[in-house]
Amino acid sequence: MVASDPRPHHRSTRAVAIEVTVAEGIVTQRRPEDENVAVIVVYSESQRSLTGLELHNGELVASFESADRVTGIADALRSESHEWVEPTEIDEQLLRRVHTTDYVDFLATAWSRWVELGDHGPAAMGFAWPGRGLASGAPTDLIGQLGYYSFAADCSIVDGTYEVARSAASTAMTAADRVIETQAATFGLCRPPGHHASADQFGGYCFFNNAALAAQRLLDRGASRVGVLDVDYHHGNGTQSIFYDRSDVIFASVHADPLQEFPWFAGHASETGSGDGEGANLNVPLARGATVAAWFDALDRSLAWISEAQVDGLVVSLGVDTFKDDPLGTFQLDTADFAESAARIDALGVAPAIVMEGGYAVDALGRNVAAFLSGF
Repeated sequence: MVASDPRPHHRSTRAVAIEVTVAEGIVTQRRPEDENVAVIVVYSESQRSLTGLELHNGELVASFESADRVTGIADALRSESHEWVEPTEIDEQLLRRVHTTDYVDFLATAWSRWVELGDHGPAAMGFAWPGRGLASGAPTDLIGQLGYYSFAADCSIVDGTYEVARSAASTAMTAADRVIETQAATFGLCRPPGHHASADQFGGYCFFNNAALAAQRLLDRGASRVGVLDVDYHHGNGTQSIFYDRSDVIFASVHADPLQEFPWFAGHASETGSGDGEGANLNVPLARGATVAAWFDALDRSLAWISEAQVDGLVVSLGVDTFKDDPLGTFQLDTADFAESAARIDALGVAPAIVMEGGYAVDALGRNVAAFLSGF
C-alpha cells in the first residue's frame, strides 16, 4: 500500500498495539485513548428463533449451529460501545442475482410442502443426492428436490428456516450498505451462516450466501472490485463457486485442508478461478492442528494478495471455529489472536463488511468475536 492510494479508506492505516487479556472469561481490550473502539453491528433478534437438526456421526441430533451461538455473541457485544442497527429487508433482485430463482422459490415453499406430505418428521431432509455419473436436472418431487438443492446432510429445513435465512441475508446486505455510507467497519451478526451456500445449493448450515450478497451489494453501490477474505476453519466453497468465473470479486480463503476436513470437495490450492476469473481465487489450505504461526503466515499471504489486487470493497467471512477449543476445528488460535488478525486486516485500509460464519465453542464465542472487532 502507498500513501497516495486513491481507494476510499475509512481512516488512515495505523500501526497500533492492541492488548487483549482474558481473565475469568472476560475480555479486556486496551488501545490508545484517541482510538474509536465502536463498530457498527447489524443484527435482528429474529435470528434466535431457528432450531435445526443435522445428521452427525450417524445420528440425527440438534444442530451445532444453535441459537446459543448468536445469543452469546450478541450478549458479549452489548457490553461494548458498538452502534446497533436493525437490518433492512433484503433486496429481492439482489437475492435472485446471487441465487437462482428456482432455488429461492424452493426454499420459500419447502417447509409448507413438507408439512403437506402428511406423515412427516421434524425436519425436511433428502436422502439422495445427484452424485457422480447421475443425470443432472431438478426433480419435480419434493424429496428429490431436497437432495438436488443440497449437498450435505448437516443441514435440514424446519419451520422458519426460510424466514431466518432471509433475515441473515438482510443483515449482510445492510452491513454492506452501512460500509458504503460510513466508510467504517461493520459487523453483520448473521445466523445462519452463509459461505457454504452456492447459487442453488444449501449445506454446511448455510442457505443464502451472506458474504456473496454483501460483495454484490458493494459492487451494485459503486465498488469496482471487491475482495472476499474467508477466515473460517472450513473452506467457503459456496462463495468460491459463485464468483469463480468473475474478476470483479476476488476470493481468498485460509482453511483446513479439504483432503482432511469439510467440505472435502473444494478448497484446494489448485483452484484459482476460470474464464474471466482465472487468477482471482486463492486457497491456502492448512493441515489439521496448524499452529498459530502457520495460520498467520497464511493470513499474511492472503492479505498481500488482496492488497495487490487494488480492491475498493472488502468482505470478511468471519469464522472463529479456528479457536483452539472449537469442537468442529483443530487449529490453535486463542482469543488474543483474533484481535491481532483483525488489526492486520484493518491495515489494508479498506473498510470491511464483516459477516458471521462459523464458531461452535459457545462459551468462548462471544469473547472471541468481541476480540476480533476490537481490531478495527
